[in-house]
Amino acid sequence: LENLQPEIKKLAERLRYEVSVRGKQVGWSEKVARFHFKKNLRRIITELYVRDNCHPFKATLLVWVQIPMWVCVSLALRNCSVGARGSEVQEQLSAGGTLWFTDLTAPDSTWILPVSLGLVNLLIVEIFASQKMEVSRFQKLATNFFRVVSVIMIPVAATVPSSMALYWLSSSFVGLSHNLLLRSPTFRRLCRIPRTKSESDTPY
Repeated sequence: LENLQPEIKKLAERLRYEVSVRGKQVGWSEKVARFHFKKNLRRIITELYVRDNCHPFKATLLVWVQIPMWVCVSLALRNCSVGARGSEVQEQLSAGGTLWFTDLTAPDSTWILPVSLGLVNLLIVEIFASQKMEVSRFQKLATNFFRVVSVIMIPVAATVPSSMALYWLSSSFVGLSHNLLLRSPTFRRLCRIPRTKSESDTPY
């Protein structure tokens, strides 16, 4: 998508000129000319997306799977921790912890899991924010919203069973690992990801 932007810009300039010439020939008003420009630009951009197989919607597909799955697993762990699925599972979780969180049915009294979760989530947000070269007002608002959510997750994670907090931390850590790995120029070349303008040779 990023690599397509210069081509889209060039085609948009040419289209604007063609619409302007055509508009003068047939006597279009400025409003009609703008309508034809936008309509044809959308068609051109869609054709480019199809050509390069990079429709923006594809980037959101993972989220539509990941969020419901995250909610379902979280609710399942909560139900198991409070004994809603039988006392046998609850007993196994109460003795199935490790290190400082030996009881997975109780909240983490040390706050190590919740604080770690908040820090990992904040790090993910900052990695995304650092990748954007030109940031729109909406992107700034979205980044600040996710920063606030990351901080709010700390007290929330401190009140839920440790099994949930551990799952949330593990999930966020995997997400952070993916983000760091995908910033590696070596890994990107290995996966044949094309070089972009915002890509850095020293990302870390």
